[in-house]
Amino acid sequence: MSQTLLRKEIMEVRQTLPRQLPLAALFAALLALPAFSQRAELERRIQRQVLPNGLEVIVVENRGVPLVTIEVDVRNGSFTQGPQFEGLSHLYEHMFFKANTEYPQPDQFVGRASELGAVFNGQTREEVVNYYVTLPADSLEAGMRFLAAPLKGPLFRQDELERERAVVIGEYDRNESSPFYHFSTVIDKALWTTAWSRKNPLGERDVILRTTPEQMRFIQQRYYIPNNSAIVVTGDVAPARVFAIARTVFGDWKRGADPFVSNPIPPVPPLERNKGVITEQPVGSIVVMLKWEGPSAVKDAAATYAADVFSDVLNQAGSRFQKRLVDSGLFQSIGVNYYTLNHVGPITIAGETTPEKLREALAALDEEIAKVAAPNYF
Repeated sequence: MSQTLLRKEIMEVRQTLPRQLPLAALFAALLALPAFSQRAELERRIQRQVLPNGLEVIVVENRGVPLVTIEVDVRNGSFTQGPQFEGLSHLYEHMFFKANTEYPQPDQFVGRASELGAVFNGQTREEVVNYYVTLPADSLEAGMRFLAAPLKGPLFRQDELERERAVVIGEYDRNESSPFYHFSTVIDKALWTTAWSRKNPLGERDVILRTTPEQMRFIQQRYYIPNNSAIVVTGDVAPARVFAIARTVFGDWKRGADPFVSNPIPPVPPLERNKGVITEQPVGSIVVMLKWEGPSAVKDAAATYAADVFSDVLNQAGSRFQKRLVDSGLFQSIGVNYYTLNHVGPITIAGETTPEKLREALAALDEEIAKVAAPNYF
């Protein structure tokens, strides 16, 4: 394989150093207000109640367009997965939009969405799984009942599980076809070591292929309970009406035991030493990536803000970091990112260079990282 067709992706792991348009419009409007009035405006527009069963209901009123988005956020995701459940929170997300006690036949639930003129989807991340539906504002109550049905009465039909398992494996295949997926997986396994299953939302193929309806039911009973969930409603709505509908629609959803009291999340083990990884893939550039275990939001919230600011400053086009590494021509691009998580978020520096400049680029990057703690660096 010729050097011009090869990207050597190099990583060093080092020791610890909800929809959007209405919310965007809301916060853009708030920027124009005097600072002393911003909190009052937020409190007027963003209201919150907790139902007796523990379900948190948040309403963001925005009358800009006659639409409403209803989102359910569940404290689930890969951080709850030991190796035997790796990827099942994601598979559960796929099963959410399938048959339930209100719509027991295959595709009946999706048909109801069409009747409502609704757009819907879900997403699984490390520490949250969310589902949303956007529809005309005059269908608010119907939309809330639509989302309540799979929350309270999923069926986990074997035929639908087999179909969705194939869909998830298709996602897995697409990811495996990407050279960068191999690179990032090797990196993350080196960074997270024994905690890898809790940082891997996509999961492992063998675990997904063995999934049973009983495993889906286990996830539902442990995590899909009102006191582990929140409903966010935003758009052309009256908060009082939303709260009233929520009490009617979700009030009989049975509260459960706190899943994290009896099953606490084990701590992410700290790295004992620096690790280096090289992967080779049939592409024509070199990617250099360094990752650290960063701060945890629940343990050190202040450090998460510092990590965000640190990233933003280094990413500025005129920063010393960018001038030394990009303007000099050593890297074609380089960026810094902190990903906020409750259970250890990673800090990542990733850049792209060429085979000819690799050694010099690595040396300059290492030199620059050593300088960032100096008082006069920024």
